[in-house]
Amino acid sequence: MDSFVSEPRPASYETLSNNVLKRERRARERQVREEEKKKVTTNKIPENQRQQVANDDTMDPTQFLSNRIKSLALLKESGVNPYPHKFDISMSITEFIDKYRSLYVGEHVENTEISLAGRILNKRSSSSKLYFYDLHGNGAKIQVMADARHSDMDENEFCKYHSGVKRGDIVGICGFPGKSQRGELSIFPRSLVVLTPCLHMLPRHAITSNSDEAQSKKTRNHSWTPGITRNPETYILRDQETRYRQRYLDLMLNSEVQKIFRTRAKIISYSRDFLDNLGFIEVETPAMTMTAGGAAARPFITHHNELDMKLYMRISPELYLKKLVVGGLDRVYEIGKVFRNEGMNLTHLPEFTMFEFYMAYADYNDLMDIIEKLLSGMVKELTGSHKIKYHGNGFDSEPVEIDFTPPFRRIDLIEELESRANLSIPKDLSSETANKFLLEACEKFDVKCPAPHTTTRLLDKLVGHFLEETCINPTFIINHPEIMSPLAKWHRSKPGLTERFELFVNKRELCNAYTELNDPQVQRQRFAEQLKDRQLGDDEAMVLDESFCSCLEYGLPPTAGLGMGIDRLAMLLTDSPNVKEVILFPAMKPQD
Repeated sequence: MDSFVSEPRPASYETLSNNVLKRERRARERQVREEEKKKVTTNKIPENQRQQVANDDTMDPTQFLSNRIKSLALLKESGVNPYPHKFDISMSITEFIDKYRSLYVGEHVENTEISLAGRILNKRSSSSKLYFYDLHGNGAKIQVMADARHSDMDENEFCKYHSGVKRGDIVGICGFPGKSQRGELSIFPRSLVVLTPCLHMLPRHAITSNSDEAQSKKTRNHSWTPGITRNPETYILRDQETRYRQRYLDLMLNSEVQKIFRTRAKIISYSRDFLDNLGFIEVETPAMTMTAGGAAARPFITHHNELDMKLYMRISPELYLKKLVVGGLDRVYEIGKVFRNEGMNLTHLPEFTMFEFYMAYADYNDLMDIIEKLLSGMVKELTGSHKIKYHGNGFDSEPVEIDFTPPFRRIDLIEELESRANLSIPKDLSSETANKFLLEACEKFDVKCPAPHTTTRLLDKLVGHFLEETCINPTFIINHPEIMSPLAKWHRSKPGLTERFELFVNKRELCNAYTELNDPQVQRQRFAEQLKDRQLGDDEAMVLDESFCSCLEYGLPPTAGLGMGIDRLAMLLTDSPNVKEVILFPAMKPQD
């Protein structure tokens, strides 16, 4: 007998099977929607509770605070602790999203018990047995769908308890995961407990029209990432004074702000990993010093009571780091605060974070290659591209595109300045003739330079006017005059110049670096020349640091060093035209 051979399946068999599954899924989703719709329409919130919800939104903040304090007092009198000591969580909100985002619409995993905790930033309901919350934590958000059917409480207890939960409260939830009829990932609580009540009324989105509401919804669904533009006008909390003075509210209400500071942290982590992989070690140097050296800046002065002496808050860790290289630590870096008693504006604050590293047996050409790789790689890693968008002139103007694709442009300071301004600058910049020439040039081009009119200050103002304005994409301005660079080594082939560069991005200095001056006699001479500028009234000129000169006498190997401002780099990658946007607690004038 011939063996049985089955007939082949029609070509459309798989398609028909998939269609059946789809129809079954849609039927289940319809059933869930109908049940939830019926539940919402048949279990209306009593009038007194609806009135309470409305009052919470319109109540005077002082009255809201008073009511909450009274409620807590009643709980304490009844023996209930409104501030539990601990709540065990089984996963974070981020982990919850990653694990259950693939659930289909209407699917519930009721045999799974999960505990989450976070802050409630939105509450809504149209039923006495169904409340919706937005639970935020660790920069993520999920929906809480509190249904009396799943609760450990009876219906009256459920309704009473949830009517007392307010926006801003920190809660712990035990429940199961699922997706709502609209496909929103949710946790369905069996129990919900307030862990820490929020006593103050939180601001809401300011909606004035239907178009504004549509724009607000669009914004809330938009996920900002580093390298693209921001729009702070869409924030819930917009007032800058409040945002900077009460940063905890800014972080709580404006989810984008958390991403800004996470990006800043990634900038620092990437920089550390980059140098660690090159054999550098991280070190710490003193924040208070007997001499304010390492940069041209005005220091903060403090007093050490035990030693009964005046000390300076450091303006740079440079001299200490070079002492470590003398001691045999060939590759060192430090990331830390420096303090310069200067003005405050959109890109300057007296306290900021500096990233400095020093590399023995290298020169400024090596550092240009290193910083080029560091920045281009970092931008690519954090943004997915070498190009970023930045509101360099404020959010009211169009953003500019900045391209970090290597190699970066390089321009010679004196040559480019002479070319653009049609000048022939005297070679001996330490002469009176050079000073007079540069002063007349500033007057000719209406370049403002407040007194004292030292050659260094005049030249710096001209460079800012003619060269820095052209540096939108990363640009190295190289080969600064010796008179401008007291710690940089003389240029090996261009007399009067040094092997120094500054990296400018969007017209602002980001990095300063040079081949280090390691001849102690020349270093003492440079410090003496700086003293002349101080005697003319330039209190930012460097002072003699004899301990550093003595250290150089033991031998600093050929070395190159670089300093970079972390705050300004964070501004670029987070589209922040104001430096206060990237500093958690910026210096502010005291309020009355």
